[in-house]
Amino acid sequence: MISGTQFTIVYDVMSFSFATMMATTIFLWMRVPSVHEKYKSALIISGLVTFIASYHYLRMINSWTEAYEWTGEGELSKTGSPFNDAYRYMDWLLTVPLLLIEIILVMKLPAEESKSKATTLGIASAAMIAIGYPGELFMSEDNLGGRWVYWIGAMLPFLYIVQTLLVGLNDATQSEADPAIRKLIKGVQWWTVIAWCTYPIVYVFPMMGITGDAAIVGIQLGYSISDIISKCGVGLLIYQITIAKSLALKNGNEETPLL
Repeated sequence: MISGTQFTIVYDVMSFSFATMMATTIFLWMRVPSVHEKYKSALIISGLVTFIASYHYLRMINSWTEAYEWTGEGELSKTGSPFNDAYRYMDWLLTVPLLLIEIILVMKLPAEESKSKATTLGIASAAMIAIGYPGELFMSEDNLGGRWVYWIGAMLPFLYIVQTLLVGLNDATQSEADPAIRKLIKGVQWWTVIAWCTYPIVYVFPMMGITGDAAIVGIQLGYSISDIISKCGVGLLIYQITIAKSLALKNGNEETPLL
């Protein structure tokens, strides 16, 4: 049984995540009129990612509070209504493909290649989430082998996504004439990869000797922090790119260096 302190910490971090996601959504959508028409879709999708995440964090908060109740002695007890962690995976199934698409939309790619990359990355990310979810059901020490199987399975599309972001799209990144924009695009690619590398680490917490209630708490805290870094962080970087490219277009040509 988790302690009152553990319950409160998870509740507070989820609440902070909800507030951060919603604040990012409002900021991004309010800044849409400030960017060129060509890049509005990317900024709208960035806000949509954090909006969807806000909704699911609200549902997770509700589920968390419904799973436990305080007794007259100031202790926690289970209500019989299990915490529904599937909300997190439903969120990822929607937001992870969109997050990759928003990166594609700000890159200098031909329309057909842009569509192709968005499709393949979207399918790969959806497969990664779908494969990884069943492994979350293996939490006890006697069946962690199954969790490893799903972890390895989910890492295959994950590695494909990493390879595409850092290698497959490198020519498009290098084609940016403006060094400032090129640096921003490289930054969002590396930020995405580094932020996403935290998820597989959190996934293996139970295999690192963190078990029982400590594993449940650790996973919720870890995933929440990773979500803030990846969704809000990438969204704000996308905003910087759209502003920089909009300014270049305003100056007469996107190829015109800003610095």
